[in-house]
Amino acid sequence: MNLYVSNLGYQVNEEDLKQIFGQLGTVNSAKIVMDSFSGASRGFAFIEMPDDAEAQKAIDQLNNSDFKDRKLSVQLAKPREERKGSYPARRKEF
Repeated sequence: MNLYVSNLGYQVNEEDLKQIFGQLGTVNSAKIVMDSFSGASRGFAFIEMPDDAEAQKAIDQLNNSDFKDRKLSVQLAKPREERKGSYPARRKEF
């Protein structure tokens, strides 16, 4: 099950997330989303837990919990929607 975690402090790293979620079950991966220009955290992450019951337990226990001076928001991740670009592709005319 893939979880969406938001309201992360900028000092939180992936190992911190693996540790806190790992207390409630097996964590396959923890990925903090980074800004492509600055390289800084965007304040949210995705956690993958293979066991649905453990993932639900993590949602129940960690949602609205305090973690490094922030209240975490933990929920089931929604499937990524295909996005179209805002500008039409340009064709080169020769």
